[in-house]
Amino acid sequence: MKRPSAAAVRNTPQEGRFLIATALDAVVANGEASFQQARRQRRAATIGAVVVLAFCLVLSGWVSEVSPGALLAGIPRAGEYFVRIAPHLEWQHLFSNWETEGSLAAWFYRADKWLLLLFETAQMAALATLMGLVVALLLCFPASRNLQRGVLSFQFTRRLLEATRTVPEIVYALIFVWAFGIGALAGILAIALHSSGALGKQFYEVVENAEMGPWEGVRSAGGTWAQACRFAILPQVLPNFISYALLRFEVNVRSASVIGFVGAGGIGEELYHVISFNYYDEISAIIVLVILAVCSIDLVSERLRRRVIEGAA
Repeated sequence: MKRPSAAAVRNTPQEGRFLIATALDAVVANGEASFQQARRQRRAATIGAVVVLAFCLVLSGWVSEVSPGALLAGIPRAGEYFVRIAPHLEWQHLFSNWETEGSLAAWFYRADKWLLLLFETAQMAALATLMGLVVALLLCFPASRNLQRGVLSFQFTRRLLEATRTVPEIVYALIFVWAFGIGALAGILAIALHSSGALGKQFYEVVENAEMGPWEGVRSAGGTWAQACRFAILPQVLPNFISYALLRFEVNVRSASVIGFVGAGGIGEELYHVISFNYYDEISAIIVLVILAVCSIDLVSERLRRRVIEGAA
């Protein structure tokens, strides 16, 4: 066997390094080309999405007859209305009695009645939230994909929840006012019906993310479907359920303030009355009270949610 020459032996390491460097350069070049190609594709997709979105916005504005001219013409009128409802307060009479023009007491001269109506509105929202919570709690388990009892039951429950949350509360309120008459009952039923669908969706999405180990354990031990829901799933998802219910209560307070416009009780009915007769000072006073009430409820609910979540952790 012929031995390689000394020169060949000396050149072999250099040739190896050259080949490795060439291979690395080729890999880097291929990677850079792939990256640039993917980048161009992402840019093209982004541009296409922006174009489609812009077209949809223009089409929506054209169909709904919204134009920049109409917006520019309406903004000054909206500003004029806010100027009209602004209270005429005077610093020298700010803390005088209710008979003195320019005082806070004169601005809120019907505060006793308005506070009672706000309390009624909060009670409407609380009762409606509780009723919606019960219905959503009963329907969220059969509506969960991972706990299906059957395709028919699953599809029926989901479609029912979709139907109840699709219709706005004010539409339900109009129907119930016609059925039960003017008053808080119509508002409570309207908000409860819509809340059951909204909470039901949130609840079954939480259930679908629950751990299935406890469920399988209860079922393998001979537990029924309802027992597995009660003892395996509910303890896992209960903190989330409470958090969503408190959030829904905040939303329902606002809803209860609006559906009063159709005679469904609460502060909304009084607000509609003063708006109809252009009692500008009373409009702003009621709006301020509603804002303060909603902010207070939001703060209390936020603290309760944090305690529930921290307690569960």
